[in-house]
Amino acid sequence: MPTTLESLPVELIATILGELDLASLVKVSCLSRRLRHVASDSSLNPWRRPILQTLASGNYEQSLYHLSIRSIVPRSNWIDILALAPPGFLLFESSLPNLKASEWEECFRKRFLPGWLKWKKENTWRVSYLKMLYRVWHRAYTSCTTDEAWTKYVVLNRNGSVNELESSSRGFSPMAIFAEMQFQSNLSHLTPTIRVVVTFSDVRVIAIGVLHMRRSSLTDNHNARAFLHPPGIEATDALGVNSRVLHDSPYGHERDGPSGNNNQYSCSIFVSYNKLTHPLPAESHRNYPFYTPGGGDRRWGSLEEQGLQWVGGLMFVEVPCCQGMWKTESEFGASWNHFASFTWQDLLTIAPWMKERVTKVIDGPGLGI
Repeated sequence: MPTTLESLPVELIATILGELDLASLVKVSCLSRRLRHVASDSSLNPWRRPILQTLASGNYEQSLYHLSIRSIVPRSNWIDILALAPPGFLLFESSLPNLKASEWEECFRKRFLPGWLKWKKENTWRVSYLKMLYRVWHRAYTSCTTDEAWTKYVVLNRNGSVNELESSSRGFSPMAIFAEMQFQSNLSHLTPTIRVVVTFSDVRVIAIGVLHMRRSSLTDNHNARAFLHPPGIEATDALGVNSRVLHDSPYGHERDGPSGNNNQYSCSIFVSYNKLTHPLPAESHRNYPFYTPGGGDRRWGSLEEQGLQWVGGLMFVEVPCCQGMWKTESEFGASWNHFASFTWQDLLTIAPWMKERVTKVIDGPGLGI
């Protein structure tokens, strides 16, 4: 007796359907009752793979634009679409589905940084999500600063403290602010280094600091290195691990302190890492905080392999992702005046291992009391 597609187990049918492109899957799901049943089963969900492939490609098929009108598509797939698709597509081109309040909350938390929860107020999660999405789109493509007159940024000092600062959004210039920081730290003669820490659907988190050949361990910013290179994770770790025990030294790769006594400066600590899911990183940083192959994750720069260390303060800002803006770190200085607020809460979300390293969080300038 010949084997037909519909005589196969439903799990195998779902796997086969998941290999189709989105347009073909829509057609195949209408061929018979059995295929329709398999396609509409939320536990099998053959839609997830082609949807994620379409979102990653950036070349959206027409079938994605109004996918919400098809009842056979499990609603859970829309959490991924609402978390990863561009704001303009969601706001002006696609048909949005009817979701539960808990699902809209999941979409909000999976797309936006926790510092943006201040905009929710008394609105429902659906309204908050759509308003925030429009705010992101508006801020990325215009120079309007009505919604956010002051832009927050974070500075990680070499003494272990963190300052959450703010500046007028209309004249906000990270490079000018960092130039003043360099002057105060007697580092004006050195060229700043810019690194993309992680990219999300709407924003990039940028670190601005100074890499320099070590002259004294007193000038090194060990927390800057720990932030950009989580202790125990190497650039070759593409899959990641949940946790590990490692030996951590305040002198970076050098296990010996100034006196050469390894035991005096090294300590065994337990560090737990998990892939970031709330908010969900973009494809270029999908494994964050672990290394993501493909060229987009450049936290492990070639310069540091030559023995350079981070010195002075490390500044963190948030830049909206939009067309026409800079695409590489070297183009950042000439970018438009488009920035968003980045808070200590946001920093702790993308780097929870820094909670044990930071000695003091200061709201505003100064050393704190």
